Formats: sequence, structure tokens, C-alpha cells
Amino acid sequence: MADHVDFILKQWRTQRPDLDVSPMGIVGRLTRLSRLAGDEIGRTFNAHGLDRPSFDVLATLYRAGPPHRLTPLELMRASMVTSGAITQRLDRLEEGGLVKRTPSDSDGRGVHVTLTEKGLLLIKRTLPDHLETENRILAALTRKERSELADLLRKVLESLGDSYADS
Repeated sequence: MADHVDFILKQWRTQRPDLDVSPMGIVGRLTRLSRLAGDEIGRTFNAHGLDRPSFDVLATLYRAGPPHRLTPLELMRASMVTSGAITQRLDRLEEGGLVKRTPSDSDGRGVHVTLTEKGLLLIKRTLPDHLETENRILAALTRKERSELADLLRKVLESLGDSYADS
């Protein structure tokens, strides 16, 4: 059995037999998987009126535990939303009544972002569907294979400087 990347690799090996194109097999598959999985996950979020960054902000606040409140900087560090997108994302979520921003008691310039009851209910409803989608995406792998793949991907990410230090 062959996938689309095998077809591309075969062409490259024909055109450039002098080069080791095997890295393209891995990176190409990761890229295609990211796109295909992203499309599936996007459909799940869309069914709940969310997109990936909105889900990520709500999920990060939920994971933080009661009172489900973080500063924008803490949110950015604990989520997968970039710093440039956080303010815009928070504006949209606040307009939708899913989060609220309040001034910090300790720092007059700072704010806290808190999950509202509406936001909490939405993330609680969305999370099981999201996990079901991810399980469907990974259905071809055994539990052991999933663990091995997670370990290998972590190793590559860490080698590129993507690590998290709890500070």
C-alpha cells in the first residue's frame, strides 16, 4: 500500500537519485497529516461555533482549574495561541460572553481573563467531541503505537527548542 507521499518520493528518487529524500517522507507526511487532521478538528469545533484558537483559549482557562482565570500572558504561555492573536481572540470571546476581562487587584495595568459560565458550559460540551475526533484520526494506531509516536514527536519538538518549563 502506498500514500501520496510515496508517489512524490518516487518521483524525486527518479529525478535526483543522488539525494537522500527520505526526510521528505517524514516531514511531508507530518504536513499532510496536520492539514487533514486540522480539517477534521475544525469541523468539530465549527459544530460548536468555535475555531481552533477560541477552543484553545477556553480549554486553557478550563485546564487552569477554578476560578478558571489567567492573565493574558499566562494564557499565551499555557496555550497554543500566538501573542499577536491573543488580544483579538479575547475580544471575540468576550463579545460572545465566553470570557470576561477584569482589572488585576495587584497591578492596576494588568487584567485577568476569566471563563464565564457560558464559556465553561461550551468547553465542557465541546471537549468530548474533540477527543472523539482525535481518537477517530488516530484509530489506525494501537495504544502502544500512539505512545511511541508521541514520544518520537516530543523528541523532535524538543530538539527544535519547543519545550515547556513550568515557571
